[in-house]
Amino acid sequence: MKRHGHGLVLGKFYPPHAGHHHLVRTATDRCERVTVLVCAASVESVPLADRVAWMREVHPDVRVVGAVDDIPMDLEDPAVWDAHMAVFTSAVPGRVDAVFTSEEYGDELARRFGAEPVLVDPARTVFPVSGTAVRADPAGCWDFLEPPVRAALTRRVVVLGAESTGTTTLARALAAHYRRRGGVWARTLCVDEYGREFSESKLAALRARWPGAQWEDVSFTTDDFPLIAETQNAREDAAARVGSPVLFCDTDSFATTVWHERYIGGRNPLVEKTADRNTHHLWLLTDHEGVAFEDDGLRDGEELRPWMTDRFRAELTRTGRGFIEITGSRDERLATAVAAVDGLLAAGWHFIAPLPERR
Repeated sequence: MKRHGHGLVLGKFYPPHAGHHHLVRTATDRCERVTVLVCAASVESVPLADRVAWMREVHPDVRVVGAVDDIPMDLEDPAVWDAHMAVFTSAVPGRVDAVFTSEEYGDELARRFGAEPVLVDPARTVFPVSGTAVRADPAGCWDFLEPPVRAALTRRVVVLGAESTGTTTLARALAAHYRRRGGVWARTLCVDEYGREFSESKLAALRARWPGAQWEDVSFTTDDFPLIAETQNAREDAAARVGSPVLFCDTDSFATTVWHERYIGGRNPLVEKTADRNTHHLWLLTDHEGVAFEDDGLRDGEELRPWMTDRFRAELTRTGRGFIEITGSRDERLATAVAAVDGLLAAGWHFIAPLPERR
């Protein structure tokens, strides 16, 4: 098999999928070096920087560059071709020896680069997937996506509330409910509350020095909370890379801002900064009414539950986060939550259509 010097793979990667990666790996096998050019239109809903980062992570052995290309494609118009080539050659200057594509325009693209065309699986028999299919149904194409893309597309649902209001019970019940659907949904995960694990370790460390220590003897500092928030984020992101299209979170870094108020008073800018991200899609606020307070050795705030419920509600509203309140019996709470999550998933992912192509 002929080996080339510099190979080029060009595409939108909107978003990247297994077919794209097969194309890049084929080029890598047949070339001394490979450049991947990611072209994104300004109107598209996945930023160019994200697509470049995803491709770099999956293909650390190739050069990945990005370019904004806002020119609609018309394979019959030489002037349009010239305009596209100006974008391409600006991003990839220098000699290109082979152009790898799965598209009908591969021959013309290679000719204009003065390179040899290499057509790879044009019928999509190796990986029966396309960018159009992924945008239409990410969940149905989940197994064709790499971890960084899954992490970006996962719908994240946060269960939060005051102490002893059933947040952990509900988050785990939701994960179990969606796992029973089977298929990709069987990988649905629940990320536990790191703040509780942190609290347990604090109490254990205190008891190592003072065996009779109780929860009321544990003290927190404001510096504890950025660590809790950052660790919560990291564990969520790790779970989203390997789970199903929906991820359940027993609290999140946003909730940590309110827990800081509860234990320290006031706000911590570092926690606020950590919590200020747009990766979550739905919050479920568990009401304290009708839920008996259970002291499990790490709780002491029964009288503060109404205040905390109010603070969560106020902060969710102030920050514009989409949430519903969960009330009633355990079965009623689960049913309400499932209906809300089903609605979130049914709403889809809302990819903006790419620029039109005339072929």
